[in-house]
Amino acid sequence: MPVASWSHARRKLFDALDSAPVEAREGLDIILELFMVERLAADRKILGTAAHLKLRRVYSTRAINKLLRWRLRVQKLFEPKSVMGQALTYLKNQSKRLRAFLRDPLIPIHNNASEAALRIVALARKNTLFFGNPAAARKLMVLYSLVATCVRHDVNPQAYLADVLMRIQDCRLEDIKDLLPHRWKMRAANASA
Repeated sequence: MPVASWSHARRKLFDALDSAPVEAREGLDIILELFMVERLAADRKILGTAAHLKLRRVYSTRAINKLLRWRLRVQKLFEPKSVMGQALTYLKNQSKRLRAFLRDPLIPIHNNASEAALRIVALARKNTLFFGNPAAARKLMVLYSLVATCVRHDVNPQAYLADVLMRIQDCRLEDIKDLLPHRWKMRAANASA
């Protein structure tokens, strides 16, 4: 299921502060409650666990229901094309996707890390404009994605690529996902233990 980012919802309300300071601040304060649940899970060192999911299902669900009631109350005060109206429409249209994190503790409530990584890719795309040919540039971007994923999961890219390039030739198509950096790291850790 597709997932939406609470950072995007927050940013849209932040943009509406000039035109609707009271209402936008109310919405931002409710969204802050969601981020505080994540902070609590991080402080307790339970991120991604069943206990984290339980926290989300109790406290985050409560905050989302509060946000829904708030949105229904303030929606009628703003034209749909106004900045605040667009923020409220985003919350309404993305409601199901914004709730996806309530089903799985591994789903983050925002995509800030992904966007930061993609910013680097956008810069690289600009720099590879005259790379020689599109196929070569695409291959470099695939390689770059693998290296960035390794970095994200604290995997040595050289060790990963050296091992995976040897394994991939004998790997069945349905097992290819086991060669992704985060799964490779788990297998390597199990092998050394």
